Amino acid sequence: MIRPIALPLALLALAGVLATVISLGVGSVAIDPMDVLSVFLGEGTDLQRTLVLELRLPRTLSGFATGGLLAVAGALMQVLLRNPLADPYVLGLSGGAAVGALLAMLAGLGGVVVSGSAFAGAMLATLMVFGLAHGTGSWTPSRLLLTGVVVAAGWGAVITLMLAISPARELPGMLYWLMGDVSYARTPWPGLGLLLVVCFIVVPLGRSLNVLARGPMQAAALGISVRPLEWMIYVLASLLTATAVTMAGSIGFVGLVIPHMLRMVLGNDQRLILPACALAGGTLLVLADTLARVVIAPEQLPVGVITALLGVPTFLYLLYRSR
Repeated sequence: MIRPIALPLALLALAGVLATVISLGVGSVAIDPMDVLSVFLGEGTDLQRTLVLELRLPRTLSGFATGGLLAVAGALMQVLLRNPLADPYVLGLSGGAAVGALLAMLAGLGGVVVSGSAFAGAMLATLMVFGLAHGTGSWTPSRLLLTGVVVAAGWGAVITLMLAISPARELPGMLYWLMGDVSYARTPWPGLGLLLVVCFIVVPLGRSLNVLARGPMQAAALGISVRPLEWMIYVLASLLTATAVTMAGSIGFVGLVIPHMLRMVLGNDQRLILPACALAGGTLLVLADTLARVVIAPEQLPVGVITALLGVPTFLYLLYRSR
């Protein structure tokens, strides 16, 4: 089992390294890959060290963390809801985060306060969906999904209202946040740390997740504690999504396309799919952010625009292949 798992992960890790090198070298001032390496060895010019270590590296690592968080959250949501079309935003977490962030922007606040407000909004949305779906009895995946869709629609209405009444000077920043922009990320380390911790938690549970994906009755018959496992998946997926949205706003299609694509190529073993999602999601978002920085240089596009342009045709093609 080790070799079949190790080879795809090694290839994805190599792709992630190459994407990072490309991201660090591409920009308004191009840097050769060997010069990028020399910077990490303590050499290179002052300009190269400033560009690589202070400007591009934090943004690149933030993009990798955000992409990995969204992809792993999407894979967990698809197991929880037993629906391959579920994504991290299906339960309205991004809407709650957006409302929190936009309220902070309307108040003239920025930086850490916006990120903290976004995280608080995402957690509030999580509690609302779980509480409403649970009601006076137990919740089911279909009930959780329907509740999340309704709550997401409600957040969408609030966001539209806030944009309609916002001052014109605040709109560009608010719209960029809503479309997803890695440049808003303050530091990559909380996201990378959470991604690593969650992978260490869920990968050993891969066998249980494989059985749960086939249905709760079969999982219970095989001795798995279904309800605690479902609660854990919901909490972890919500925390991953909330952190990703807090770092970079609402970036679509990463959490939907990456797990779907990897399952078609690697199968449906969660012991392989979950770490593969972390690597592939991070690699995709790093490349998308690099493209967003250079496609209309010196202007920059929100990375959410690039992921949508790439994700829609890719997902349609995957659906066509899986007919």
